Amino acid sequence: MSIGEQHIVKSYDIELGKLGDALARMGGLAEAQLAAAIEALENRDGEQAAEVVGGDARIDSLDAFINEQAIKVLALRAPVADDLRTVVTALKIAGEIERVGDLAANVAKRSLVLNQLPPVAQTRSVSRLGRLSLAMVKDVLDAYLGGDSERALVVRDRDQELDEIHSALFREILTYMMEDPRTITPCSHLLFIAKNLERIGDHATNIAEMTHFRITGKSLPEERIKCDTAASLGGLPGHDTI
Repeated sequence: MSIGEQHIVKSYDIELGKLGDALARMGGLAEAQLAAAIEALENRDGEQAAEVVGGDARIDSLDAFINEQAIKVLALRAPVADDLRTVVTALKIAGEIERVGDLAANVAKRSLVLNQLPPVAQTRSVSRLGRLSLAMVKDVLDAYLGGDSERALVVRDRDQELDEIHSALFREILTYMMEDPRTITPCSHLLFIAKNLERIGDHATNIAEMTHFRITGKSLPEERIKCDTAASLGGLPGHDTI
């Protein structure tokens, strides 16, 4: 191999490395944003919640960079096999992480509103749901960065537990609202927060499936079981833009 060919290979590795580094930074930011949003909810900390809302722009910036870098590699290098899977899954995972960041910001926005209202006991239950979704995000990002397909599948299976907890919490909050109409407004915000956290679990599960494909080159044959019955109970829409 000539010196020129070595240089080409080295530059290719550098470009792939930039893609991986940006994805790692983006995942770390989204995880930190979600953790801070949950803490802000627990502690009724308006300053921390406002920081989460403002910090979402950093995740969006990294998402844009990853999109540009992936397109550059695809156009100039025409990757195949493992390299192609690396680029394509990085592009898709970046989109999932960007949504996690958006949903974390939505949780923070809702907590800012809740701070202006009397506290309700169900906030603790929503916080526990948040901790589970945060653990899923952390574990699936570790699985992706560590190339661990088995760990990714464990995260995928945990989505069923998250759905079941969300459904039970949904019923609990609705019952509380019916028993005490004065709680309707704060509990409505808690319902939106809980739905956002459930959706974060879905995005973590999508990342788990993409991680498995990236490592093994094989798609999972069966769809995962969804156990969230909140929708059949008149649940809230999956995307919160307020």
